[in-house]
Amino acid sequence: MEHHETHRSFVSYIDRSREYYAAQGYTKADAWPRYDEVPFTRLKKPLAQSKVGLVTTAGKPHAEVKTDILGFGLETRHAYAEPTSPTPARLFTDDLGWDKQATHTEDINSFLPLDRLLECAAARRIGSVSPRFYGIPSDYSQRKTLQSHAPQILEWCREDGVDALLLPAL
Repeated sequence: MEHHETHRSFVSYIDRSREYYAAQGYTKADAWPRYDEVPFTRLKKPLAQSKVGLVTTAGKPHAEVKTDILGFGLETRHAYAEPTSPTPARLFTDDLGWDKQATHTEDINSFLPLDRLLECAAARRIGSVSPRFYGIPSDYSQRKTLQSHAPQILEWCREDGVDALLLPAL
């Protein structure tokens, strides 16, 4: 028998956001994107021969941005590509919202595991690491993501010969 629950059994960003905005008086819930068909493809060669890239939703290293009244960055909402070497010490995450008492972004390898990928390349588990990593700072605009940011990241990945792309959670 099929069983449906009204909420997820884990802490859900979607549920918490929906509840937060409802408590603020908003009556219309966000329309979260859902795609029945996703353009993922199988690798054309073994992972041990593939160039792997990373995408993050954090802002550029050393970003100093102005924020709006809600604390969201005003100048970091553009796709960017940065060299993977050397691994940046940090990325700009100050304008993002999460439970900052439960976790932090001080360990860059927890959300941009460049050092781990380089170790995988050295151990020949992957072919190589892309010369750049790619950033799409959280924008909350499906239109901008689909029409601007994603095509730009795809273009850079093609320029860099990327075979596989990781999108670690932040």
